[in-house]
Amino acid sequence: MLELKTPGEIDAMAAAGAVVARALAGTRAAAQQGVRLVELDQLARAVLREAGATSPFLGYQPSFAHSPFPGVLCLSVNDAVLHGIPTGYRLRDGDLLSVDCGATVDGWTGDAAVSFCVGHATDAAGARLLERTEAALRAGIAVAQPGARIGDICAAIGAVARAAGYGLHTDFGGHGIGRTMHESPHIPNDGRAGRGMRLRPGLTIAIEPWFLAGGQDAYRVDDDGWTLRSADGSRGAHFEHTVAITDEGPRILTV
Repeated sequence: MLELKTPGEIDAMAAAGAVVARALAGTRAAAQQGVRLVELDQLARAVLREAGATSPFLGYQPSFAHSPFPGVLCLSVNDAVLHGIPTGYRLRDGDLLSVDCGATVDGWTGDAAVSFCVGHATDAAGARLLERTEAALRAGIAVAQPGARIGDICAAIGAVARAAGYGLHTDFGGHGIGRTMHESPHIPNDGRAGRGMRLRPGLTIAIEPWFLAGGQDAYRVDDDGWTLRSADGSRGAHFEHTVAITDEGPRILTV
């Protein structure tokens, strides 16, 4: 069921989004060579705890997963692009790390993701992948105007991927968000402009492009039932913001 939020409820979601932003900023600052992924997850847990927030990730078990998610962060390295489980893996200089985080405060949820290279060994291809994926997020947000349609967001994201020669998949993408992390509507990362549900003030959505550098859209899932990797071993990047549709245009809630 689609739920439109009041201005006060959108402000409450922004409070949750601010916690997400702090957790992501702290994780990025701590993600240095030699740091274990599980240490980053512990840092994020502390940020949520200090804010009086809970994690919509921890213990989450959708239909595709054979076990509940064990962390508060999805930490995906290099050819892993989504849903990476925090493990004892130690980060290396040049690793491309995607970090996805959610927080629930007073019954309202925020969700965002960022990707970056660890250390100083960023190569041109990795830098371009990061820049283009983040550009797709900006493009999707820019067209999320009242009166536009879901397909306008999808088409804007897909156009960036195709122009860059990247692989993209519509199995996982953006989604409604509010009282829970995943609500209607589904927002694929490709589609046709002018199609789909019309965007109305009060709608709150997560827009989240994820691209695969190898140009293929095929992926595989690790035996852990969660970690999604490119089938060809190419690196992936993932960016996300929670956005409210307002009369004045899109409002980013996870800054």
